[in-house]
Amino acid sequence: MNRIALDLGFIKIYWYSITMFLGVLSGLIVAYTEVKRKKIDLKKFENMAFYAIIFGFLGARIYYVLFNLSYYLSNPIEIIEVWNGGLAIHGGIIGSTLAIYIYCKKNDLSFMEMIDICVPALLIGQVIGRWGNFFNSEAHGGIVTRSFLESLHLPEFIINGMHINGVYYHPTFLYESFFNLICFVILMILRRNKKIKLGFITGIYFIWYGIVRFFVESLRTDSLMLGSLRMAQVISTLLVIVGITLLITSKKRKKYNEVLS
Repeated sequence: MNRIALDLGFIKIYWYSITMFLGVLSGLIVAYTEVKRKKIDLKKFENMAFYAIIFGFLGARIYYVLFNLSYYLSNPIEIIEVWNGGLAIHGGIIGSTLAIYIYCKKNDLSFMEMIDICVPALLIGQVIGRWGNFFNSEAHGGIVTRSFLESLHLPEFIINGMHINGVYYHPTFLYESFFNLICFVILMILRRNKKIKLGFITGIYFIWYGIVRFFVESLRTDSLMLGSLRMAQVISTLLVIVGITLLITSKKRKKYNEVLS
């Protein structure tokens, strides 16, 4: 798999960078449509989105580096080489959520409402962004046979792309991207329902993604570890718990636009 999409000589444009850009762009479009529909101050949202994206990427990179600290201490220049991969989505969620929380507190916005708006945007970004792992031949699962991949009725280019160093691997990027796409469609339908209350959209996302990532992580061979535990599975479990809590608390709200105190 060729990681480089365009080689101009003085600069190389990587597929990983393109997928990240398209993921962010798609997410912004999804979020903007909801912001306009709900007649929220567009300027405030634009500023919030700027900080959320910046701190999301910083959080994703810092999280990954911390769990590979010994390597990056020996190769510090590679810390900035994000085009080679190494963005942890859980770190991104933490970073962007903190940025949104602080911004909402300082600018009189409903934190829960903003999160509900941003979740579908994040999800479509994940759907697209996971393809960056495909082009980088990373974040795959264990060894499988070609016949197994063919049994999944995958396009030939994906099967060939999962043939790495003479061996075929589980396309875990595709599993996660596919199930996230299903969740994205569901959330886009749900958010049009005027009876949906604050926190419900986010709760569904946390539960869905937590379950999907937990099982996908069990197939991966490059998990970030906390002792003997796969860190992504630990975080995924917490996401499910928080998601269930959000669904319970959302039912207690009297109306959709009730602000979380």
